[in-house]
Amino acid sequence: MRNVDAAGLGIGDDHPPRIMGVLNVSQESPYKPSVFNNAGEAAEYVDRELIDEGADIVDVGLESANKKFEVLSAEGELDRLDTAIETIESVSGDAIFSIETRYHEVAEEALSRGFDMVNDICGFADPKMPEVCRDYDVAVAKMASPPDLERPGAIEDVDDIYEALSLNGLTDKTIVDPAFGGWSEEKTIEDDRETFRRLREFRGYGQPILVSINRKNFLRSVAGRDTEQALAVSLAATSMAVERGAHVIRTHDVRETRDAALIGAEFARDRTRTASDEGTIEELDVTTTREADRHLDRLGGDPNAAADTVTRVFELSGFSPETRDALTAATAGTAVRFVAGDRTDAALLFGTPGAIRSLAGAIEDTNPAAGPLTRLAAQFE
Repeated sequence: MRNVDAAGLGIGDDHPPRIMGVLNVSQESPYKPSVFNNAGEAAEYVDRELIDEGADIVDVGLESANKKFEVLSAEGELDRLDTAIETIESVSGDAIFSIETRYHEVAEEALSRGFDMVNDICGFADPKMPEVCRDYDVAVAKMASPPDLERPGAIEDVDDIYEALSLNGLTDKTIVDPAFGGWSEEKTIEDDRETFRRLREFRGYGQPILVSINRKNFLRSVAGRDTEQALAVSLAATSMAVERGAHVIRTHDVRETRDAALIGAEFARDRTRTASDEGTIEELDVTTTREADRHLDRLGGDPNAAADTVTRVFELSGFSPETRDALTAATAGTAVRFVAGDRTDAALLFGTPGAIRSLAGAIEDTNPAAGPLTRLAAQFE
C-alpha cells in the first residue's frame, strides 16, 4: 500500500488515521455551523472546532455539491477564493489545508496561494487536474464520478465505482474516495451499504482511501435516526471503515470521529510488512476473491487466479456418517481440507472457491459428497 505525503503529513498504512474537518465559504451549504463568509470568524471556527478538536486536514469548500443547486462555474468559485485564502492565513493552529473543487484553474490558484492539497469531487473529469497536482507535487483526493463536471459522484451502479476512479489515471499522491452519499437520483441507500461492505476492494488501487460517511442516510436509516441524532451511527461506521482499511475520514464531528477512528486502527488486522535491500514483502488485506481480483488487475496478473487465493471455512453439521466419510475421501489429496471432529457431528471444510468448484465438478453425482460440495460451489457464482 502506497503511503502519500501531504505537505509533510503521512497518509497510509504506516500512519494513524487522519481526520479531515470541513469548512464551507458557500452560503448554500446545508451544514450551517461550518458555513462562513467572514474570514476572521471562519479562522476562529477552524482553530476552535476543527484543529483543536483533532483535525489533521481542513477541507475548504467554495460551493455546495448538493445536486439540487446549480453548479458554480470556475469563475464563480474563484470569486469566493479570497475569503478562503484570508481564512487559512488567519488560522493559528497547525493543519493541512485542502481545497475542494472540480476545476483545475481553481486548484492551481489555490495551491499557488497557500493551499496544500486538492479534494476533487469530480474525480479528474477535468483532465488537466492531475497535471496541476503533479506540477505542484501535492496530494489529491479523487472522488469516484462520471466524466462530467456537472455530475459529481453520480455513479449509478456499485460495480462502476471502481472503474470511475480510473478516469484520467492516478497521480502518485492520489487518495481514492468511493463517493458515499446521494449524489444522483439513481443511487440508493442499498448501493451505499454495498459499497461500504466492499470497502476493502478499493485497497486494490494501492493508494490510501478517503471516506465521507458522516451522518449519511445509508447509516441513519439503519437505526431510524435523523441527522441530528446520527452521531452514534457515524462513529460506529467510522471504526469499521478504518478497520477495513480507510485512511482519511472526512467529518463535521471532529473530536468524536477522531476517537472512533483510533479505536478502529487499534483493532485493525495486523498487516505483515518487511523490507530489505532485496525488496519488500507486504501482506495485503484480502478477504474475498473480488478483493484479490482488484490487486491482480492492478499488477496485470491473471484474473482467473483470484478464485484460488482466498481460503473460506465452512462448518458442516447434521450430515450422515456416510456423507462425512465420503467428504473425507473426496477431499483427500486435494486443495480442499475436510476435518471431522470426534466431539460432535460437526466438521470443518477449508478451501478456496476455485478449489471447491473444481472438486464439486470432479466427483460423481452419485457420491454422497456431491450434494454439499455442489451447493457450496453454487454460492460462489
